[in-house]
Amino acid sequence: MALPFLPGNSFNRNLGKEKFHKSQHFGYSNDVSMLLGEDKPGIGGELLPGQKIKSKFSVFPRGVGSDAPSWVAFDKQVLSFEAYFEEEVHQRREEVYRIRHCKIYFYLEDDTIQVVEPEIKNSGIPQGTIIRRHRIPLPPPNDDQFYTVDHFNINKDIVFYSRIFKIVNCDEFTRNFLRKLGVRINPPGSIPSDPYSTTRKQIEDNMKPLRPYERMDTLKQFLDHDRHVLRFYCLWDDTISPFGDSRELILHYFLADDTVEIIEVIPPNSGRDSVPVFLHRGKLPKQIPTRMYNPGEITSRTVLNVFGPMGHGGRYILDNLKTGSVHQEFYKDSDLTIGAAISVWGRNMILYDCDEFTKNHYRTKYGIEDFTPVQYKTPQMLKIEKKIPPYNGFGSEEDSLCSCLGLLPKPPQRDFKKFMEKDRNGLDSNVLRFVAKLITENPIDKERTFIISYFLSDDTIAVFEPLQRNSGIIGGKFLERCRVKKPGQELFKTEMSEYFKAKDLFVGARVNFNGHKFVLIDADEYVFRYMEKNAYEFPMADIASIMSKLRNIVESSPREIKQHFVANDPRNSNEMTYEAFRNVMVEICDRKLTEHEIMTVGRHYSAQEKLEVDLGLLTAVAQEHLKKKPFENFSKLYDAFVYNDRERKGLLPLQETRTICKAFKIPLPDDLLNLILEKHKESDDQINYVKLVSGLNWRENPNPAWQTTPIKFDADWSGQMTSSAVKTVNYLLLLKDLFGVQE
Repeated sequence: MALPFLPGNSFNRNLGKEKFHKSQHFGYSNDVSMLLGEDKPGIGGELLPGQKIKSKFSVFPRGVGSDAPSWVAFDKQVLSFEAYFEEEVHQRREEVYRIRHCKIYFYLEDDTIQVVEPEIKNSGIPQGTIIRRHRIPLPPPNDDQFYTVDHFNINKDIVFYSRIFKIVNCDEFTRNFLRKLGVRINPPGSIPSDPYSTTRKQIEDNMKPLRPYERMDTLKQFLDHDRHVLRFYCLWDDTISPFGDSRELILHYFLADDTVEIIEVIPPNSGRDSVPVFLHRGKLPKQIPTRMYNPGEITSRTVLNVFGPMGHGGRYILDNLKTGSVHQEFYKDSDLTIGAAISVWGRNMILYDCDEFTKNHYRTKYGIEDFTPVQYKTPQMLKIEKKIPPYNGFGSEEDSLCSCLGLLPKPPQRDFKKFMEKDRNGLDSNVLRFVAKLITENPIDKERTFIISYFLSDDTIAVFEPLQRNSGIIGGKFLERCRVKKPGQELFKTEMSEYFKAKDLFVGARVNFNGHKFVLIDADEYVFRYMEKNAYEFPMADIASIMSKLRNIVESSPREIKQHFVANDPRNSNEMTYEAFRNVMVEICDRKLTEHEIMTVGRHYSAQEKLEVDLGLLTAVAQEHLKKKPFENFSKLYDAFVYNDRERKGLLPLQETRTICKAFKIPLPDDLLNLILEKHKESDDQINYVKLVSGLNWRENPNPAWQTTPIKFDADWSGQMTSSAVKTVNYLLLLKDLFGVQE
């Protein structure tokens, strides 16, 4: 017998208890206060009234199965069950209840359930998803728990929201999965039939005729060949009619519905009206109808009145023999081939060609391989070749040729585009100048020096002889600027003469200008730079082709060639003068390389002195960049440097200075900014930002722009050696490129 629940009559349950902590049951989810800790115990870890302890252990031993979470291990894995439920039908004489089929899907990744009813045509019932996918609770009094995979089996009733579903079967995957879980699967059941479904099926069966109708299925042809069009080129010869002529047309055959469309090709200046189509799209009959048919006379089916009155109340039957129907033959794709003649409403047309898609269609479907087009046009008359008379010696060859091309002679046209591209532009002269000597036995003429200038704008050549004191020869203009013909050509001929081009002039070349033979012995710096820049036009300055040619020459004796170079380097510095290098190359190549090719190799491997970049030049270039943007925020830039300079020494680290410059978005290229910062660097990678800002400030400290030219053009150059000429050559780099890195 229990004691009354009064003060002094009950035991103190907290005697000997040490834990009095409270579990947090409430919290916030999406800023909404709600119960979150349903499984947490009460004060001191004791269970609340009606609370059950859920097992924290699995029925499977450790090591069996996967340790991955359920949403990974069971991703896209669904158990499928076939079920039905019985629905009562009120106020209907035909039926009292109805059996409704459905599918139950159990998603293993999150234990959610979805119930779907397959749609039945003309059922009049809202079908589809009956229960959307979510976790379904168990029926009361266990509605605090949810359905799991253990609750499912065949021939078992399941209650979803007070509606009883009877599971009758499942798919093979579900059956195997339940067996792996150790579930004994019940034998499959059957779905009972309801009276209304049975009655409706009988009515539908009675509506089907005992003899099936003729099926005319054009949907498959449309789906298979939609937008597939055969194109034929055809000819209609209408010359027999008055004022008629031959007319070209294009025939389109649509495979989707076997219709034909014809479009006329109207040439320009034909005098015909431009109509959109010659024949509108439709089926093309092979024979012209003898008369006009009445409406309804041509139908796809023929219906016979068996007995009874006409109209409502009569009995009709389909005439499969098609008695009295009009039979028409239409053109099919099998009737259209190259060379075939078709009748288009009384007009005979010949198919003479087709496109590539049409050829592939006939090749695939009918195995036709011969698609030779029909030649319907008369062969054109051979054009009489215009014979140009030979040059008569009056004027230039181009001027004489223009007088033969028309009744009104026109002056020859210059290559204006080439003139605009290659004419002198600023310091870029586009003039190639060479030093030349006469090839003669006369000792006086051997000492004469000439400057040969080649003008790239119009391919003209001028020869000038510099004045030499006490030579006895008056220098000056030796050859007027003009185009020079190559020697050995006939004077009076019909073809145009060949003239000297820029690629014919190089150091070491022998040329003949109007009977005077010259050998080119040198050139100015502009020539070498221009040829190396445009190496695709000048093979003598293409270092890649020269090296390939040189490898073929020296591949047989690499050791002797290395020793030959080392023998001409007494100081063992891996470098030698250009004169010594040139002599070694002549001995090695045995005159197989021209002088210009040797000079190109020497220039490529020359030992260049490293030039120190001047701070004044960098400052001038930087100020030009800042002027063009424009950038004038120097006061705030200086304030930022001062703010970061805690010690007020006027110095900042290199990285911090670069960061501040980037923060102000100074419009300078990265390489130029890095060079300027390097020039202002002092001890311990510290940058003097005072000098830096003062140098960049083009408002207060403007620095005049420096006029620098990569190639100096000297109009009075007479063959002297320039300051940029090659003095020493690093032959070690040449040997590495030829034979690789070896000892």
